[in-house]
Amino acid sequence: MTVSRGGTQASAKGPAQNFTGAVRVDPLFAPREPSRVSGAYVTFEPGARSAWHTHPLGQTLVVTAGTGWVQQEGGARQEIRPGDVVWTPPGVRHWHGATATTGMTHMAIQESLAGRNVEWMEKVGDGSYGR
Repeated sequence: MTVSRGGTQASAKGPAQNFTGAVRVDPLFAPREPSRVSGAYVTFEPGARSAWHTHPLGQTLVVTAGTGWVQQEGGARQEIRPGDVVWTPPGVRHWHGATATTGMTHMAIQESLAGRNVEWMEKVGDGSYGR
């Protein structure tokens, strides 16, 4: 058994190539063989969001603070709030982030396949984000 103490892992800025706006990633746990699951808290400032992306084995988001938006390609943008749980199936193109006026934090949980847990694509433009 291993106990990882809160605050012992360094926060990181969300990379500009994968996010628009100010985003902080706080790692929680990395995969440990034979598990492939990892998790992190991701905090989006107002207006911040991920680029379009997919996950090879899907992703679960648990909203912990604020108000955000999530959208899968071809679907309507949906508002998400604390306590909401979002499941995105494997290979579904989507994005998530804060609303234009309110920050949002979620716990992101996903599995790796062949060492990868995400495939990043183009950024979500202001026009698509605002709809």
